Amino acid sequence: MKLDAADKKLLALLQRDGRISTKDLAAEAGMSVSPCWRRVRRLEEAGVIDRYVAVLDRKQLGLNAMAYVHVSLVDHTRETIEAFDDLVQTDHQVIECSSITGESDYVLKVVAHDPEGLEAFIMKRLLAPGLVRASVTNFVLRNTKSGPALPLD
Repeated sequence: MKLDAADKKLLALLQRDGRISTKDLAAEAGMSVSPCWRRVRRLEEAGVIDRYVAVLDRKQLGLNAMAYVHVSLVDHTRETIEAFDDLVQTDHQVIECSSITGESDYVLKVVAHDPEGLEAFIMKRLLAPGLVRASVTNFVLRNTKSGPALPLD
């Protein structure tokens, strides 16, 4: 979908505040309410706007440990890949999973209440099923930038 400057402005505003009213969104974007609503609706229907969510502060929820876990599977059969995909899709501690190039097959972003919780996840849930040949864990010491907003230029 080709986005014009007005679409990009609306998307930037919605990324900043997904709960903004259509009236306020239109005012900040410099347009009237009806065209603003129609544009947002078109962006939703086209799938450019996937969904609206609340971004939570993990530390306020007691999730004080975060790690990136690089995973190499035991093999690349359809069954192993499907079982691994099912594991990460159903585990609430895995907040991101990406298939990657390089030495590992996947990288997971995992959260827990403390380092012991991360260890329990790795040992009991990730390694125990026998799908993983090797893993390397990088604990996050400090997060210097985080956010869901995508660049629009």
